[in-house]
Amino acid sequence: METTGLRSRFWRRAGSRARRLRLRTRIILSFVLTTLLLSALLSVTVFALTRQNLLNGRENDALATVGFNASVVNRRLSPDIESEALQNLVSTLATPEGSRPVLRVGGDWFQPSFEFEQGDIDERLRRTVESGKPARMRYRVRDKPFLVIGIPIPGHNASYYEATPLDEIEDTLGSLGLILASGGGGVTLASAAVGFWASRRLLRPLVDIGKAAQSIARGDLSTRLEPGAARELITLTDSFNDMVGALQHRIAQDERFASEVSHELRSPLMTLSASVEVMNTRRAELPERARTALDLLTEDVNRFEHLVEDLLEISRFDVGTAELDLDVFNLLEFVENAVSATSPVAIPISCEPAVARVRVRADKRRLVQVIDNLLSNAQKYAGGATGIFLYQDSMGTGPKGIEIAVEDAGPGVAADEREHIFDRFSRGRQAVERGTTTGVGLGLALVAEHVGLHQGRVWCEDRPDRLPGIRFVVHLPAAVS
Repeated sequence: METTGLRSRFWRRAGSRARRLRLRTRIILSFVLTTLLLSALLSVTVFALTRQNLLNGRENDALATVGFNASVVNRRLSPDIESEALQNLVSTLATPEGSRPVLRVGGDWFQPSFEFEQGDIDERLRRTVESGKPARMRYRVRDKPFLVIGIPIPGHNASYYEATPLDEIEDTLGSLGLILASGGGGVTLASAAVGFWASRRLLRPLVDIGKAAQSIARGDLSTRLEPGAARELITLTDSFNDMVGALQHRIAQDERFASEVSHELRSPLMTLSASVEVMNTRRAELPERARTALDLLTEDVNRFEHLVEDLLEISRFDVGTAELDLDVFNLLEFVENAVSATSPVAIPISCEPAVARVRVRADKRRLVQVIDNLLSNAQKYAGGATGIFLYQDSMGTGPKGIEIAVEDAGPGVAADEREHIFDRFSRGRQAVERGTTTGVGLGLALVAEHVGLHQGRVWCEDRPDRLPGIRFVVHLPAAVS
């Protein structure tokens, strides 16, 4: 049971690793493994058949020669034949080049060469032949391959052996194996190249679709796929382009609707604002309940006015009409002026000495709105900002950017909300739980849009001093001096 569990876990892990491989890698591996398997199967088959044919041919020739020589020996043997005559008889037998004959008569052995002697005959082969049965055996003698055939000679208490060398066949088979292995390796490498080419050609449409999807996700809705040459992909390409076209049309409709609604709201809103101002000039003449109602109306009209302005600003980003009006200015002086103009209370500003002299190229109006929105966000949800910090970014290998950090001492932002707090109409779970409803969730979204227009980025993080609160950081890569 334990072994079965280990085996199942092994295959699950192997399958998991295979799924993590890129599709192109898996296609190439499929080509390589299939070719390797087929070439190995073909090589083994060719090698085995060739080996069998060569050995069978050599054995047939050797059997014919040994049978003929054994019959010659049988005819020449006689009870009164001398040892010298037997030695001459063995030496004059017609044997193939390299073969070694050995003759046993009684207890005497006769061989013309000491390269193969009676001691080299395998004991099992000898016992079989001396029992009256012909036999053959392949084995190595002094690291050389031999085919040894033995034939009994009845009536004379004799047996004839002949050792045929197989080193030539062994060399041939070695060369054949090397050729097959080299050919298999070459075919495998060729299949890897074909697999790479085929996977690249097959996956190119998917890669194009992936790049198009990424481009669309970044906001470029004008992205379209080329028709391509493959007929099978025409339907997919057309469907994808139609889908993107429909999405672009729908988003454009929504953007126009939001923009037109925002513009249409400005006229009645201006009328409401003017009316509220007129009523506020006569505020002292109103009874207490009427003044309370006027205060609520004034607050809601101001909130409505900010909402419409924010929606108009957002719509400019959506329709692509938002542009930068760049100026070059000293960052520290600009932040000091922006804070004094937008914050009703004094906020300490800390600046690195090197940053105090830095000038940046940016849009002043948009940066003022960024600082104003961050300070307003801290005022609404954290009791106000506790400090603003200007410092130089030391990360990366390119030109150093500038970072503006706004800290507060509030309850902070949950880790799972920090990525989404810059989304539109997102106010955070803690703000909703506290009942803070003065904001609509567009302030931080506009901060992200303005900073992104400067090719910068914004995020929130814990305070570096580990005290309660949160730090919003604006990174601007536009430092010029």
